[in-house]
Amino acid sequence: MGEDIREKVIEVLKTVVDPEISIDVYNLGLVYDVRIEDRRIEVELGLTSPFCPLAHILPLQVKRRLEESFPGYTVEVKLNLEKPWSPEMMTEEGRRRFKELFGYDPVEAWR
Repeated sequence: MGEDIREKVIEVLKTVVDPEISIDVYNLGLVYDVRIEDRRIEVELGLTSPFCPLAHILPLQVKRRLEESFPGYTVEVKLNLEKPWSPEMMTEEGRRRFKELFGYDPVEAWR
């Protein structure tokens, strides 16, 4: 059952889009960890840059979306500003979408 909930949590995370990049937080690689225990969901979230002007908005969007999707669950979203994000954290889907939007593979450009 835990894996079913985890998959549903991931599907919800895929609906929260970074407004500057237009890719969801999961495929962008901003979801560092998802923990589910009993009726508690914890998400560790990062940012593409610690100076991101949306640093306060994305965690609130994730929390709201999960609370709407999982009534009766306690949801906690922790923002991790110490772990640096890199394009290599993106999923294959995120890289494909980025290339469609911006014309290049961010991982190839990063290396």
